[in-house]
Amino acid sequence: MVLASLDTTVAQIGVCYGLLGDNLPPKAEVIALYQQKGITRMRLYNPDADALEALRGSNIGLMLGVPNGDLERLASNQAEATAWVQNNIIKYRDVSFRYIAAGNEIQPADPPFKFIVPAIQNIHNAIVAAGLANQIKVSTAIDLRPLAASYPPSAASFRQEFQPTLDPLFTFLKQNQSPLLVNVYTFYAYAGMPKNPTNLDYALLRSNEVIVSDPPFSYTNLFDATLDAVYAALEKAGAPSIEVVVSETGWPSAAGGPDTTLENEQTYNQNLINHVKAGTPKRPEKPIEAYLFAMFDENQKEPEMEKHWGLFSPNKEPKFQITFN
Repeated sequence: MVLASLDTTVAQIGVCYGLLGDNLPPKAEVIALYQQKGITRMRLYNPDADALEALRGSNIGLMLGVPNGDLERLASNQAEATAWVQNNIIKYRDVSFRYIAAGNEIQPADPPFKFIVPAIQNIHNAIVAAGLANQIKVSTAIDLRPLAASYPPSAASFRQEFQPTLDPLFTFLKQNQSPLLVNVYTFYAYAGMPKNPTNLDYALLRSNEVIVSDPPFSYTNLFDATLDAVYAALEKAGAPSIEVVVSETGWPSAAGGPDTTLENEQTYNQNLINHVKAGTPKRPEKPIEAYLFAMFDENQKEPEMEKHWGLFSPNKEPKFQITFN
């Protein structure tokens, strides 16, 4: 039986395990590092066989990605999706699968987006046939570009031209109690703001003062404001019951200007870990599940700034002190 827990009453911090480096540790050592540091969740972007082998029996809750390039094949043929589930899920019965993320950051206006819902449906059908529908939820990971606005949070909505494309996705997620996976980066929003200490504190979850008033809610940090903007947009789209899992978030330590420092990366990630139990002003009863990006600096990513998001160096040494969960 595939192991999983879908308890959403307890905040959980995961860490994304990217593989775009030629100097990364062996997969078994990486899984051991997750366990040593008390990291109980992982996002893996593709079904890497060595990583899945190393995850056996670890009880690390896994979000497993379906690469964007595989969606058309899985969308067009149920047998292909069933084989994918057999080879990457059923085969690893002692891995704690939690979510399948079918695609990452495909824009609703892009042609491949039309494959997402059929691929999700076919994968879900295979999960149901395997008796795992209560344990593994299928979704896709989006970024914030489909939002027409996000300020103030209550004004947020999805772009009108994307609604016909997004509606079938939201219908599936509602029907199957699957969350929407959203990549939330306050760093990129901050990069577009006037540079002042108040805005930096707001982006780093470091402010104790109300920065944005959006009655009846008040916001001291940009992360909460962004997440509540997504919830407001879902409500306007007729999908208020859909939960949001933050499938990526983080802060770079170099190559993005004067505010990309080790100190700021540490501050953002530790403050987020400490904060998620509280939920957001709009959903205070709902602890947040979030995945920090990323486990390691990855030297094969481009552009240069993309190489500097890791919590650890490839030699497994922490880049700074951080306490998980």
